[in-house]
Amino acid sequence: MRVVLAEDLFLLRDGLVRLLEAYEFEIAAAVDNGPELTRALAELEPDVAIVDVRLPPSFTDEGLQCALQARRERPGLPVLVLSQHVEQLYARELLADGTGGIGYLLKDRVFDAEQFIDAVRRVAAGGTAMDPQVIQQLLTRREKDRPMGRLTPREREVMELMAQGRSNAAIAGQLVITERAVAKHTSNIFNKLQLPPSDDDNRRVLAVLAYLDRG
Repeated sequence: MRVVLAEDLFLLRDGLVRLLEAYEFEIAAAVDNGPELTRALAELEPDVAIVDVRLPPSFTDEGLQCALQARRERPGLPVLVLSQHVEQLYARELLADGTGGIGYLLKDRVFDAEQFIDAVRRVAAGGTAMDPQVIQQLLTRREKDRPMGRLTPREREVMELMAQGRSNAAIAGQLVITERAVAKHTSNIFNKLQLPPSDDDNRRVLAVLAYLDRG
C-alpha cells in the first residue's frame, strides 16, 4: 500500500516513515510542506495520504487544504489528517463531501502503533477513523429535532463506537452486549437515518458521516 506522508517536524516524520515501513507500507513520498504535498498527491496517486493539518509555508491549515483539493481532483482519495488539537472546523471540512476514506486523529494517537496503523488501514479501505475527542467535540452541537435526535441512548453509544471505526465484535465487547444486539442497533440506526439499502460497510460509513457532520 503506497502512502504519501506530510509532516513538517523531522523527528515525527522520520518516526512515522519507520513505523509505516515496519508494517509493510510503501512510502511513495515524505514531505514537509504544502507545495510538495500538492505535487506528490497529484503525481504519485497514493493509496492513502497521511497529512498534518498545519504545514509550511502558511502554518495555518495548509496540509488540510492540500488534501481537500486532492480529494476534489481525485474523489474518494483516502486521507488521514493529524492534528495537535481538536479543531471542529477542520473536522467538518474533511467530512463535507459526504464520502468515506477519511480520518482525523490527534497526534497523541500516533504513539500507539497498533491503533495508528489500524486507523491508516481503515481509512485506506474507505472507512472512517475519528479520534474519540474529535467525536465528543462534534457531538456538543447535536440538534434534537433532526433524524439523529431520534436515536436511543444505546444507539448513540453504538454510533459513537462506529465513528471510531470499531467492528461489531469490538462494539459488542465494549458495551458488553451480543453481536446480534449490535447488528439490531445498527439496522435501527440505518432505518432512522433513512439510509438506502446497500452493503453494510457502505451504510456504516454513511451513518458515521451523518452522525458527525451536522449542525
